Amino acid sequence: MEQPLDDKPKPYLCTDKRFTLKWDLNVHKRVHFGEKVYDCTACSKQFTRSSSLVRHNRIHNGEKLHKCQECDKAFRQSSNLNNHMKVHTGDKPYTCLLCGRNFSQSSHLQTHKRHVHGTERPYDCLYCGKTFKTRSDLNRHVRIHTTAKPYSCNRIYSGEKLYKCQECDKAFRQSSHLNSHMKVHTGDKPYTCSLCGRNFSQSSHLQTHKRHVHGTGRPYDCYYCGKPFKTRSDLNRHVRIHTAAKPYSCRHCSDCFTQLGRLKTHLLNSHNEGSWFTCYICEKKFHQSSHLKKHILLYHTGMKLFVCSQCSDYFSDQCIYL
Repeated sequence: MEQPLDDKPKPYLCTDKRFTLKWDLNVHKRVHFGEKVYDCTACSKQFTRSSSLVRHNRIHNGEKLHKCQECDKAFRQSSNLNNHMKVHTGDKPYTCLLCGRNFSQSSHLQTHKRHVHGTERPYDCLYCGKTFKTRSDLNRHVRIHTTAKPYSCNRIYSGEKLYKCQECDKAFRQSSHLNSHMKVHTGDKPYTCSLCGRNFSQSSHLQTHKRHVHGTGRPYDCYYCGKPFKTRSDLNRHVRIHTAAKPYSCRHCSDCFTQLGRLKTHLLNSHNEGSWFTCYICEKKFHQSSHLKKHILLYHTGMKLFVCSQCSDYFSDQCIYL
């Protein structure tokens, strides 16, 4: 009920919420009464506020007024732009207390807790009774029963890579991939690990490094034997031991492999396809550049990447660390 309070800066009260103007109070009351007086002319959706209708209309006209100053992306709402800016700043203030993973938004952290660490499965399949942690998991599962395929490609995929690097001959399908690649040439690595001093060109690479190398949390359990893993990719590689799956096949012969790295090694050794990465100090050869970088860090710089969770000791070899 409307109650003017003359001694308050917001004199109009609705239950426990106050408003400065009577108009704002009247608009707010529509939430309780279910009044939606603003209709979208393009669809049947209705809104309680004109501002909500204005934001909604941008979906139909494709208008994106809020532009990012760091890249070419644009958004319909300022809140979406603010969330996007954390991609550039690397700001991830929300930390999971169970595994140490960081998130840029509180909603992402809550979803992670339910999906990875939660035990509740409140969503039941109407066809087989199987339970799921999230509604999205249930919706994906239901398509097994309904054979629904809701996603259709509206353009002919040519595989064309329009974004070309001016420093080398590489090209990319997305501008964001080109921007990330350019850091290879500029050497820009603004994200530093506080535990071992290693630098990274992207915030996501630093977070993955912290979980994989320094982290103690192992939230991904094997469905077959129960062994825990730090990352989902580690779990997926391990599961192939149980399933005997070999998804990587050689195009020159009938050999198949459980890991992409082993296929690359096979191509180099057996078919002379690909390029070796040679250490400039000891001339040892590697089939992946990441293996060469790790080799130089561990054996030629003396850097100790692995820290013990029980004491303060550091190790250069993960086998000794474990």
